[in-house]
Amino acid sequence: MLSMSKNSFKIKHPLPDTGPRSPKSPHMSRKRNGNFHSLQCIEGEYIQEVADHVKKSSSSRDGEGHIPGTLYCTNLRVAFLPDSSPNNENDSCYLFMCSDYEVALPGIGKLVAVNSFTKAKVLTSTSTLKFIPEELIIYCRDFRVLRFQFHENGFEPQAFRVTMAIAQAQENSGRDTCYEYLALKNLENSCLARQDIQLQEGFSVVLFETLCDWEKELKRLGAAGWRVSPVNERFDMSTSLPKYLWVPNRFLDNELKRAFVHFNERRIPRLCWHHTNGSDLLRAANFHTNSDPEKEDIRAIEILLFAGHSQCVIVEATADLPSLPEIHQSYSKLWNLSLCLTDTSVAPSDEKWFSSLENTRWLDHVRLCLKKASEVTLLLTERSRSVVLQESDDRDLNCLLASLVQILSDPYNRTIHGFQNLIQKEWVAAGHPFLQRLNVLKKNDQDESPVFFLFLDSIWQLLQQFPQSFEFTEAYLMAIYDSCFIPFSSSFLFNCQWERSRKNQNRFLNQIYTPINGWQENLCSEILQKGYPIKNVGHTNLSTVWNWLLRSNPWQIAQFRNPWYNENKLSNGGTLNKNFLFKNGDKMENSSSEKQTLYIFSKGCLSLQSHIFPWKNGILSKKSFHRVQALETSREERSWMAKSNGSFIYHNDLLLHPSHTGTSIRLWKRCYLRGNPEVQVGLFASNIVKLTEELDLLQKRLTYLQARGSYSIALENE
Repeated sequence: MLSMSKNSFKIKHPLPDTGPRSPKSPHMSRKRNGNFHSLQCIEGEYIQEVADHVKKSSSSRDGEGHIPGTLYCTNLRVAFLPDSSPNNENDSCYLFMCSDYEVALPGIGKLVAVNSFTKAKVLTSTSTLKFIPEELIIYCRDFRVLRFQFHENGFEPQAFRVTMAIAQAQENSGRDTCYEYLALKNLENSCLARQDIQLQEGFSVVLFETLCDWEKELKRLGAAGWRVSPVNERFDMSTSLPKYLWVPNRFLDNELKRAFVHFNERRIPRLCWHHTNGSDLLRAANFHTNSDPEKEDIRAIEILLFAGHSQCVIVEATADLPSLPEIHQSYSKLWNLSLCLTDTSVAPSDEKWFSSLENTRWLDHVRLCLKKASEVTLLLTERSRSVVLQESDDRDLNCLLASLVQILSDPYNRTIHGFQNLIQKEWVAAGHPFLQRLNVLKKNDQDESPVFFLFLDSIWQLLQQFPQSFEFTEAYLMAIYDSCFIPFSSSFLFNCQWERSRKNQNRFLNQIYTPINGWQENLCSEILQKGYPIKNVGHTNLSTVWNWLLRSNPWQIAQFRNPWYNENKLSNGGTLNKNFLFKNGDKMENSSSEKQTLYIFSKGCLSLQSHIFPWKNGILSKKSFHRVQALETSREERSWMAKSNGSFIYHNDLLLHPSHTGTSIRLWKRCYLRGNPEVQVGLFASNIVKLTEELDLLQKRLTYLQARGSYSIALENE
């Protein structure tokens, strides 16, 4: 297997797959180092290689230290099991993918083997390692850096084998179907014993997979002029849209079907949020360039766009926000730049590093997202109208904009329950291609663009500016971010609801048709023969990311809730007061006799549009839906300019108006600089020692805020 010389080891043949190993095998024995617990594997997971007497680097206020333990490589993850639980807290290291001691194979960004006598080597499955690694560095895609030092006395072959096993397993992780089948199903079955009903109910979520889910949310919004349509219940209208859509109340499904063909990917305009002043927020794809609508088709599209309003504003999402390649390039630069700080020998000076950070343009992209969302929020709140977010395919930037607008406008979406429902509705059910954009399984690098991470960063910026307006904390956002790199749930592993349902049906259910009962789903004979419980093979077979108890313990979950949050300010499900919006008490009324007008909103300006369809106007190109030249400035445009210049009042805690200028947009250090021990001191309390450091910093911040509050009160009394 190994040819050994004085200075090198070299692989002659690929490592054979040793298959599943029993926890009682010699590789799992812990008696030699006095530790009698072993790595707990879920069903379908097996250990490939093990290295004993490994030390994991750990940072603290007193400097760098080491935690002794055992390093495992399985077919699903790389896990480090300490000889004893640090500080004896919360046994998180014994739960599946629940600690900083492990990483899923697809979450590995780069492997580096280090030896003091030669140059460090980046490893792949085809690498030839000509030295014995003294240290293994794992650069994770979630910005973590895991460093493992191997014991020298007699354990060199172990270090070599586990290093190459990790490289081989990481290369094959994208082709391993267990991420879509075994792990997805068995993770939930393996953790049923840990279910805490009361704790789980606090994080319940509406999956928007049933008619009841959509009707319940529509009732919460109070949108009386809308209904839930089952026109796409079997995905025969559009495979990327959800099963159920919100459409105008008096619009029949037969009329609705005429509109699908005129939009890219057949993604028609549909409601995603209703304002209490009567405004409606819709989203849609661009008009299909090759469609030729008839008179009845135009009427159907007009009904969808205007939604009973006399005015419709179409917001071009791509005109002001970064493109998908720009987001991907910016995020990649940020990842590489953040890793520079993990090694003091290559880390640039502060001035040079901040210049490099600016060149990534990531913070500029976050700034543009908040600015655009604030402008759309203003369009919705200044008068009763229909606002339509339009994007080429309606699956990326529209998800981001629609979610941010609802966060700024509706306090309900700033609660844990509301935020989870929002992501489920505007991202998961709406068909954001998570599998392509996050590219966790590395199946297609060309379509990779982390739009969802840009959204999470924008939410973090809001948390910093409005800390008392959100029920959840930074730790909660970090948990969602980390879940994107753990492919053991269905939420972020598929591109749309149709694809997710196909995975369920193909593996667990068969559809049959009877004249009386219609289409029904029967259990596969394979499921019945294997004796699976019927309750586990139902409507939702795959576990979701919101099942926090599967990967987190109560101590970690307790950090999700913001102790500063005042839930008394949220009344009636987070509805807004209709009378607080304007200085002069302007009344928002729609006149039924008012002529319908269409505006295009792009680059901060409203432009009057004379035609709905671009190809009906000889001036416009047929390739895309560009805005026309601004006509004579209308009263509506002048009103918008005045309100956007500062005459609009934003009510505290109900409607958020974030700052997006200057230093108000900051770097998310707890996320992007996790590989730098010095930066992370006091930012992440994973044990008692770090919790003490965080409490010290919080005490200093509290003292500062109290002093600033006393100063503000003194000014008001003068």
